[in-house]
Amino acid sequence: MSVKAAKHAREMLLKEYQGVLSTHSKAMPGFPFGSVVPYCLDAAGRPLILISRIAQHTHNLQKDPRCSLLVGERGAQDVQAAGRLTLLAEARPISEPAEVEAAAGRYYRYFPQAVDYHRTHDFDFWCLEPVRARFIGGFGAIHWVDEPLLANPFAGEAELGMLEHMNSDHANALAHYVALAGLPAEPAPQMVGIDAEGFHLRIGQALHWLPFPTSCNNPGAVRQALVSLARAQAWPTGGESAA
Repeated sequence: MSVKAAKHAREMLLKEYQGVLSTHSKAMPGFPFGSVVPYCLDAAGRPLILISRIAQHTHNLQKDPRCSLLVGERGAQDVQAAGRLTLLAEARPISEPAEVEAAAGRYYRYFPQAVDYHRTHDFDFWCLEPVRARFIGGFGAIHWVDEPLLANPFAGEAELGMLEHMNSDHANALAHYVALAGLPAEPAPQMVGIDAEGFHLRIGQALHWLPFPTSCNNPGAVRQALVSLARAQAWPTGGESAA
């Protein structure tokens, strides 16, 4: 496994936000059962999903937590030439109140419309604990990845503070990031997540992850990267990690 393949696999998880969840069918033993689920990544970098207690995939996971999440590049014209990731995982329901609160706070930033589902229906948060991943970056670029995740060093108060600051005080910078990335200018973007390798914008109901030019391991490095992007005339290419 190469470090580059692991990074590309992680970026695939960061930027797509939905995938096909395959579980072991309870009604039809021996057959896989696929369903589409939205997700975001939790503080540990694991996919976080919100699923109904009456859904077939939930019944399947309650009997056998082994599953996979297939994620592919959105809008790919040739799916066999595009990047895709199959994450083999064990699903775990989130039940501790503090964990539920943290999951809800993160998930609803990405999917605010899901608040009503959780309140009016029997929906619960689950996280997918990775076992191994198969990443395909196109023809001939095929790798098993044993450690596809990276914990978010800013999850919690640090991330919330940075998000509030950017959304409250730097609307012009957010608009500039959108323009640099060629994304829709309306409705106004909201920054909903920051991780070591980039940040997440929600434009209406659409989500987009944009990479930092360098990996950022502390809030000062994030600030430096965001200021640099606000002044850039084109999106910079990656380089070495920032301290």
